[in-house]
Amino acid sequence: MQVVGTIARAGALAMLCCGLACAQDYPSARLLRILTSQAGSGSDLIARIVAKRLPEVFGQQAFVDNRGILAPEIAAKAPPDGYTVLFYSTPLWVSPLLQAKSQWDAAKDFAPVTLAVNALNLLVVHPSLPVKSVRELLALAKARPGELNYGSGSAGSSSHLAAELFNAMAGVNMTRIPYRGIGPAVMGLLGGQVQVLFPSAGSGLPYVNSGRMRALAVTSAKPTALLPDLPTVAASGVPGYEADTPLGVFLPAGTPAKIVAQLHHGITATLNLPEIKKLVLAQGIEVVGSSPAEFAAWLKSDVARWSKLIREKGMREEQ
Repeated sequence: MQVVGTIARAGALAMLCCGLACAQDYPSARLLRILTSQAGSGSDLIARIVAKRLPEVFGQQAFVDNRGILAPEIAAKAPPDGYTVLFYSTPLWVSPLLQAKSQWDAAKDFAPVTLAVNALNLLVVHPSLPVKSVRELLALAKARPGELNYGSGSAGSSSHLAAELFNAMAGVNMTRIPYRGIGPAVMGLLGGQVQVLFPSAGSGLPYVNSGRMRALAVTSAKPTALLPDLPTVAASGVPGYEADTPLGVFLPAGTPAKIVAQLHHGITATLNLPEIKKLVLAQGIEVVGSSPAEFAAWLKSDVARWSKLIREKGMREEQ
């Protein structure tokens, strides 16, 4: 027993020393791997912007690895050495709330680094739908319960949650048409397969400007200077409504605090470069750059908010 105890203590000491050594050497000549969702998504856009400019402020190069819905599972199992970074949005912490079995636990498997950005969402409809305001949409949805439909990305995505929150708070019942991502959902609305959508401003604005979608409102709590002619959903008949698309940066749980702090500094410094802030703001994306502690507290409150909705709407899978 004494030998076993000695071996265990030696192993723990070795791991501690390794962690300290990694933290002292970080970042080294090794590339950073940024795991994120599918190519063309909002998460992918920000990941690529950061990867391109990160070497200037962090002294280390990075590459983007698009793994879609597998990205969180891969990141959760990666060594906690700071070289596997996860850029992911709401499904990371909401999908496990919807599923009876999940491949990861957002609270246990990841170390929060920063709430990097927050993307503006729109409420849009197909031009054939006879509504030109949120109030007209509400009136139509209440007159035809269950007949209107909305497109969304995967379960737990921002487009899914925004629509279900709208259903709950407005007292309407639009039917969900699920797609693999917001890109296919946008195509579904353009093709007339769905009538209502809550896309990000970046993915929806080009089609709004071309007349192929009709924008009714923004989903932010306050109006935005980017789209001064659009009211908020909250001011248009659904008081208190707010549903944007946050993007967080994570490391595997157990990553040394010094490495978390170093990566936080590198990423937030990159995002706060004036030209980067200008670039993303033009697409309806606001740089946040919260501290790890602030991000952890925000995550806790956001999980509580969506847990309440999922419970009240009976959205959780039972098997």
